[in-house]
Parts: sequence; C-alpha cells; structure tokens
Amino acid sequence: MNAMKIVFGLALGVLAAMTAYGENVKPAAGTMQSQSLKKVIRKTVTLKYMIYLPEDYGKESRKHWPLMLYLHGRGVPWSDTGKVGMDVPTVIIDQCKKYGVIMVAPHCGEESWWPDETDLLVGLLNDMESRYKIDKKREYVMGLSMGGYGTWAMAIQQPKRFAAIAPICGGVDPKYAQVVKDIPMWVFHGEKDSVVPFSQSKNMVDAIKAAGGNPKFTAYPDLDHNSWSATWDNPEFWAWLFGEKQGKL
Repeated sequence: MNAMKIVFGLALGVLAAMTAYGENVKPAAGTMQSQSLKKVIRKTVTLKYMIYLPEDYGKESRKHWPLMLYLHGRGVPWSDTGKVGMDVPTVIIDQCKKYGVIMVAPHCGEESWWPDETDLLVGLLNDMESRYKIDKKREYVMGLSMGGYGTWAMAIQQPKRFAAIAPICGGVDPKYAQVVKDIPMWVFHGEKDSVVPFSQSKNMVDAIKAAGGNPKFTAYPDLDHNSWSATWDNPEFWAWLFGEKQGKL
C-alpha cells in the first residue's frame, strides 16, 4: 500500500448572488442597479490518500477492476509510512484482497469535513479512472461517522455513479431521499449511538422507503458509536457490497 499525493486543478464557476433582470448595462451614477458576474475561477488543492492495488493488478491487460472509496471518521492522523491509524483498517484491506478490489482512502484534514469536499473526492475518482483500469460499473463508497456523512454526500453528488453505498453511523437530510433512492445501499447504525443520533440514519431510511426505494438497514440495538466493527466482521456485508454492479438484473 503506497502513500501518494495529488494536485487537482478544479474549475469552479462562481455566480454572483445578485441576479440580473436583463443585459448588464453600465450603471448610472447615483442609482442602484442589478448586475451579474459569471467567471471561471481555477483553484489548486492538495489531497493525500492511500491506495491498495490487488496483487495481480495489471497481469491481464484487458481486465478492469472494481474500485472502493473509503472515507474515514473524524480525527484520523496521516502517516507517510503506509499506516494511517483507523484510516485503513486491516479488515478492509483483507476484503479487498479477497474480492480483487482497488481501494482508495483519502485523508480529510482536521479543518475539513467530508460533505464539504465532494468536488475534491469526485476529482480523485476521476483521476483514478484516468490512471488505472477501473470497472466503472463497480464503483463503491463506504464510510464511518464523518465518513458516513461523506458517503451520503457523495451519493447525492453522483447518484448515477456508484454500484452501491454503505454509510455507517452517518447522517443526511431526508429531503435528499428522492435523489438516492435507486442506489443499492446498506445502512448501519447503533441504536445507542451517543455521537451521531440513530435517528440520522433511520429517518433517511424511512424517507427512502417512502420515496419508493428499497434500502437495506441494520440497526444494532446494543451498540454505541462503533457500529463499524460488527459491520466489517459480517461476511454477508462484503459479499453483498462487492457483488453489486450497475445494470445488474
């Protein structure tokens, strides 16, 4: 597993808050007049991440590989030695080895919040597709706590991209249920969670069902915030996740 750093040039369109009612004209002195600004602004950002490539990656020239984006929780330290604390638990690497999945785990700085970094994460995924042989019908996103929020945010940002999502003890506004209802998902949360309220997941799951979706939902009656360990220890979860594919009958 190698530590890598990447710089993205993101073109962000910025539109002024004031909306023009017609063509911009030079304002007359002493008057208040509506104007608008539309301009492309380029922003350079840096993102550190860990990547795992299966042992036989590249040995078959025509083969394309599934990709999983893993989003860690708050407060994970970065280490260029290849160990990122809870950022990339061994169990995740073991399952990626077993199922032959490329795994990318970006690092969120202490001043950042995954739901605010979706443009950057999309840039990372696009870069991965340009560098590696990725099966675009088998891209997944999973995250815990802050990463669970990020998983929901990525699904909202890219509802047609992912074959499946797995938000663990995260949350999102149920108003987005209609946007993500068709994405295969398995949601996990401890009912006694003292950090992220259980209702954050339950309300969204209920809203998705009401919108016509069919989410899988596991509520752990006796668990507090750590609902990820039980999830990752479940072989059925991994078989489901990596068995999903866009267009699957």
